[in-house]
This record gives sequence, C-alpha cells and structure tokens, in this order.
Amino acid sequence: MSKRSLIDRDRASVWHPYTQMLTAPAPLPIVKGEGVYLYTEDGRRLLDGTSSWWVNIHGHAHPRLNQALIEQARQLEHVVFAGCTHGPAVDLAERLIRALPAGLAHVFYSDNGSTAVEVALKLAVQYWRNIGQSQRRTFITLHHAYHGDTVGAMSVGEDSIFTQAFTPLLFPVTRVHAPYCYRCPLGLERATCQIECLADLEQALHTRGDEVAGVLVEPMLQGAGGMIVWPAEFLAGVGRLCDRFGTLFIADEVLTGFGRTGRMFACEHASVTPDIICLSKALTAGYLPLGATIATDEVYEAFLSHDRTKTFFHGHSFTANPLACAVAVASLDLFQEHDVLGRIRRLEAQLRAGLLPLRELPMVGDVRVIGGVGIVELVSDKHTRKAAGYLDGIGPRLADAFLKRGLLLRPLGNVVYFMPPYVITDDEVAWALDQIADVLEDFPAV
Repeated sequence: MSKRSLIDRDRASVWHPYTQMLTAPAPLPIVKGEGVYLYTEDGRRLLDGTSSWWVNIHGHAHPRLNQALIEQARQLEHVVFAGCTHGPAVDLAERLIRALPAGLAHVFYSDNGSTAVEVALKLAVQYWRNIGQSQRRTFITLHHAYHGDTVGAMSVGEDSIFTQAFTPLLFPVTRVHAPYCYRCPLGLERATCQIECLADLEQALHTRGDEVAGVLVEPMLQGAGGMIVWPAEFLAGVGRLCDRFGTLFIADEVLTGFGRTGRMFACEHASVTPDIICLSKALTAGYLPLGATIATDEVYEAFLSHDRTKTFFHGHSFTANPLACAVAVASLDLFQEHDVLGRIRRLEAQLRAGLLPLRELPMVGDVRVIGGVGIVELVSDKHTRKAAGYLDGIGPRLADAFLKRGLLLRPLGNVVYFMPPYVITDDEVAWALDQIADVLEDFPAV
C-alpha cells in the first residue's frame, strides 16, 4: 500500500458529505478507534464527542462487539433475505420486540435510517390502499424535522439547505408546529404554556383527516433540525390525536432509539406506542449499516393476502445482513449486562450540571439536555434570539477550536451539541465540558 498520507490519497477519490467548499479543511485521517477516542494518522488523540455521527454507543472497537462480528463472519457473511432467513435476523427481531413499546411486533429490515423511514412511508400508504382507503396518502410532519436524505425522507423533512436543490423531486406534505420551546411558534413561555402548539396538529387532522396516511415525528429530540428537546406532553398529545382521528402514528427513532434520550426508546417518555417505528444508527452500536422498521399486528395483517398486489414489494440487497444483526444482538446484550441506561442517567445529570451555567454567557441563548445529549444554542442577540442557523459560519470555526483542544464536535451552525458514547467516564465528561466552556467563553460574539 502507498505510504502517502491518507489525505493526499483521499482527496483524489473520495467525495465527503458536507465538505465540498473550496475553503473546507482537509478531512481528518483517522487510523484507529478505541473507547471514546479516535486516533489520527499524525498521532493525535481526539475525544469523539458526536459518537461518530450519533451511531456509536459502547465505544470504538469494543471487544464483545468485535468478537460477535468475527464469530458471525466465520459462519455466514450474507444471504439473500427474500425467501431465506437466518439466526441473527430472527434473534434480533425477537430481542427488539421484547425491548420496544408493547404492540410493535413485526420487523422489516433495511440498510440505514433513511431507508427505514422510506419503508415506513411506503408501508403507511399501502396499508390504507390494502384496506380500501387509497385516498389516504398525505403525511403530516413537523417544522424543523429531518428524516434522511432519500427522496421520500427529504419530502417529509423541513424545507432546508438539505433539500432545496431537490425540490422538484419532492412530494408535498402538511407541516405543523413543533414544540420548539426556546423559539415557541406561538410566542409563549414553557413555564406557563399548556402545549398550545399541539392545536396546529389537531387542526390539520380535523381538516384533512380522511386524506392522512400518517403523522411522522422524531419523538422528544429533533436532531439535525436544531437538537430541539420536547416536553413529554407534546408527544403524548400526538399519540392521543392519532388515535382520535384514526391515522397512523409513525415514530422516527433513528436518532433517539437505544438510550439517547435516557429511555431505551424515546416514545417511553410519554408511554405511547406508535403504529410504526423506525430504527437505525445505534442499532448496531456504530459497527455496520442496518435499518429496521417495526409495525403493529394491525399494519402487518393488511399485507397478508392471496392477492399478490397486496404484497409489500420493497427490498434491499443487504437486508438483514447477518454480520450487522449479530453485532446488534451483542449490543443489546451489553445493555442488559452493564446497566447502560443507569449510566446514561448519570451522564445526563453531569451534562446538566456542567452546561446549564453557560446560559449566563452573552452568546448563549439556550441550554438543553436530554439523556446523553447536551445542547447549547448560540445567538447574536439574547433579547431577540437572533441567530443565523445551520449556515452560520460560527459552526466550522467552533469545530476547529474544539479540534485544536482534542475534542471532535460538529456544531449544527449556531447549535453546539455534545453526544458522546455512553462508556465515557465522569472525568472524560468533565474534561470535555471544560473545553466547551473555555472555547465559548473566549470566542468572539456570534
């Protein structure tokens, strides 16, 4: 193999997400991962403060997960899942159903978060078609939503920099208020409001209920749209309204699943069971791509028929890849054996204690914490809450400042978030929070 730097070889051949600007820095040449740390080609050690794009939960190169991957590779690396089955896929489905809110019972595998959402959208539309209500093909989604980068997933996400180049390809949806309490769409304050923003969803269902295939939300934490933390009452209200108006409730837990919000699944915060749930990211603890879309008996049974036109004609070459399924099962074992959720509760307390004091800084508008995620939203004016959003140039400059201190973070423009693997120690959390505080205290105004 060539001894040239990874950067030199990489730039000639690899197209990296979000880095095509001529002023973008060279990609980091990562050669090793261990625990919460990444190691670069030139010998630097970086604390992975984003869990490698929100996927890694048990740390890099975990011995148990490595062993599960090795053992499965010795037996079966892959087989077509149309007409075949295998142990890891069956084991994982059984484990997921036991862990998920009661009522979710049928697992459809795909490749990643976007495809898990695409599957959910197609299931919803065909469900209604199969039971004789083909007029139900509209989706209600929330402002600030992000559900992925495939065409259907982009359609149900918010109109944004992520989607504007592809507008001609997207289908229309009905968007309603999200409970963005710091920037309340109704101008209210969370301390005194009664979740009035939920009325927008109620009105949309009242007006268009007979056309709606489903209501799709990211429960409790909207990710790429700004790391927006919800009141549990809003999530409970979504569940009630879907029941009342007789439409499907679809939960996109691609980010929020597997402990990120302090519960195994975010829907547990409001004790709601969606009709369809989408999982990926931490499903395999960051090892391999895998998506899962899980539905209730009612949804599944609409596809059981002697009429082949009612079949769900959707599939991926790597559906239920045995390697990915085996690692996912081993990850669930670690949850049971090591009280991972207890660790997340302790992490949440430490994040609150370390980040809430930053509200006093002139450039900090809001601090939000949920489970293992700490968020600091920056503003240029505290009174007006003015900020430039995702394209705010402060994001890349802050990322560079953190990187120089050995902390890998990727701010969403003016929103800084810290989402480490759960195995991070108290001392490592304290160090990372010190770096965040020091950088924000010394940084020029937004």
